[in-house]
Amino acid sequence: MADIAAITSLITPAVEDLGLSLVRVVMIGGASDPTLQVMAEKASTRQLELSDCEALSRRISEIIDAEEEAGRDPVEGAYRLEVSSPGIDRPLTRPSDYADWAGHEVRVKFIEPQDGAKQVSGIIDGIDGDTVTISSPKGSRVFPFSSIAAAKLLLTDKLINATAPLSTDGADTIKTES
Repeated sequence: MADIAAITSLITPAVEDLGLSLVRVVMIGGASDPTLQVMAEKASTRQLELSDCEALSRRISEIIDAEEEAGRDPVEGAYRLEVSSPGIDRPLTRPSDYADWAGHEVRVKFIEPQDGAKQVSGIIDGIDGDTVTISSPKGSRVFPFSSIAAAKLLLTDKLINATAPLSTDGADTIKTES
């Protein structure tokens, strides 16, 4: 299949050289449609422009092609490369995401149940060291970052307002709440 850790190590310098921050590297689509998905963003804006996607896609392709030519193919068989922004209801993959998105709603799925729960939804209170705190009407949940299998922000009006484009170039209209 694909060695995600090796791919991540290979492409991280190229991502950073382009002034971007790597959010996630994952294989999706299964055997029928294997896709190497790379999510990145500008740290300053949390956004990614089409030109950034194009540049990063070219660099990743060059890196993986060079590895393949050297006999070290990190992705077995045919696959598609998808380079994108994490989007508005983004996955939270790094400890810093829990500080950056504190105050927003999230759904967290655990590797193993935590206090009997397979997942929890609520407001991110933040992260302290390796300990994440999520508040919900049922109370606060505190758990280690390492116990998280997957997490993503939930689409809310607050999130939409927080992620409004910094630049409206090319947009027909931008509506905001007053």
